[in-house]
Amino acid sequence: MDQVKSSSTVTHINDQGSRHLSQEAIEKLIQQSQEAKQHAYCPYSKFRVGAALLTMDNTVFRGCNVENACYNLGVCAERNAISKAVSEGYRSFKAIAIASDLKDQFISPCGGCRQFIREFGLNCDVYLSKPDGSHLKLTVDELLPVSFGPEELDMKKVFSSP
Repeated sequence: MDQVKSSSTVTHINDQGSRHLSQEAIEKLIQQSQEAKQHAYCPYSKFRVGAALLTMDNTVFRGCNVENACYNLGVCAERNAISKAVSEGYRSFKAIAIASDLKDQFISPCGGCRQFIREFGLNCDVYLSKPDGSHLKLTVDELLPVSFGPEELDMKKVFSSP
């Protein structure tokens, strides 16, 4: 089996801002997503995607898409990065940047990834990027309006008797 050696997939971005990232931090996060894309395993679609997730303490978790011959078992880059962060105890995120090889349009997360990002709150900024580093900033609410999240599970419900 082929092995690719790389440096740590967990890095830090020095940013003094609280919720709002500096332009330099945004550029570094997008660069991290582009680097993550290099490790994509996509022999079927040939569509590489990378993601870089920034936690509240400025730790970055990278992820890439990983396909499978049984197509529905593949994992998107965004869910890969979030799962890595969650497995290390993180639950709150500042931002996620997503990269692909699309030249003329910004990469956008699939519906499943939008819901996966939403699970961890509405306050995560989402940066859709192009290979040249240009980007578009969206909120989770803009990506998934009228969304369903953990809060709805705690709302009052009406139960009827049979």
